[in-house]
Amino acid sequence: MTKTVERPPAVRVRPVKAPSPAGDRRRRRLTDHLRAYGFLLGGLICFALFSWYPAIRAVVIAFQKYTPGSDPEWVGTANFTRVLQDPEFADAWRNTLTFTLLALLIGFAIPFVLALVLNELRHAKAFFRVVVYLPVMIPPVVSALLWKWFYDPGAGLANEALRFLHLPTSNWSNGADTALVSLVIVATWANMGGTVLVYLAALQAVPGELYEAAELDGANLLQRIRHVTIPQTRFVILMLMLLQIIATMQVFTEPFVITGGGPENATVTVLYLIYKYAFLYNDFGGACALSVMLLVLLGAFSAVYLRLTRSGEEAA
Repeated sequence: MTKTVERPPAVRVRPVKAPSPAGDRRRRRLTDHLRAYGFLLGGLICFALFSWYPAIRAVVIAFQKYTPGSDPEWVGTANFTRVLQDPEFADAWRNTLTFTLLALLIGFAIPFVLALVLNELRHAKAFFRVVVYLPVMIPPVVSALLWKWFYDPGAGLANEALRFLHLPTSNWSNGADTALVSLVIVATWANMGGTVLVYLAALQAVPGELYEAAELDGANLLQRIRHVTIPQTRFVILMLMLLQIIATMQVFTEPFVITGGGPENATVTVLYLIYKYAFLYNDFGGACALSVMLLVLLGAFSAVYLRLTRSGEEAA
């Protein structure tokens, strides 16, 4: 008799589904985003603690009577009224706007011309780029102290050079009529290196075929600059102009180190007046009120400027 061996029931194995490619992509994207935000977290915390919080705090103090070590007292718009009635208020704004205008006339064209010259050089390009950028690497206070000695009306190098050439000397930063122009020269020399390098990068991005086509059409150097260089670098020029206006409206180091706001308040700027309110008058409410005024003015100007430039680009 044959013994029948019973087979165990077959086990049905369910196929394992392969992970969805779309799901893997989403997980990888989420992981990448979390990693990126993790790296940004340190920078965000620094900005929050040292930029955003002080700015918000300054707006609040602008409406308070505040002295370090005492409880603040809410005074509404009294700080703004007191600042507006200060005789130095009009001088500070007039000097700041004049400085900004002179910086645009003197300090905006020179970096562009230097960049054009450096871009045309065939030899020693690296050397001249270092020479142009060198003033930026000097600490601003050291640079201002060097120019203060340079402008000394007695033994300063500027007047010594004029005497050597048998030309009349000048009071430079010690004269009420020449002090602001002297500071504009200092600021231009100290800060143009970075602007020159930005212009150089923009110039090197202009296609060479455009210059070749302009030369074939008989365009000279000035015509090539007008019809090729400026239109191709227009965006960079407009952005650097905006940044320069914002920076020159906040000039402080040169009047603080070289002239001390003098002579006869000829170089008192808005930022220097803010410094006087906070650290000489111990009036932090007035200093913050003046800071808010400057913030509102620069913000409104930037918005209008960007709107006008965007409208011009769309029309073009």
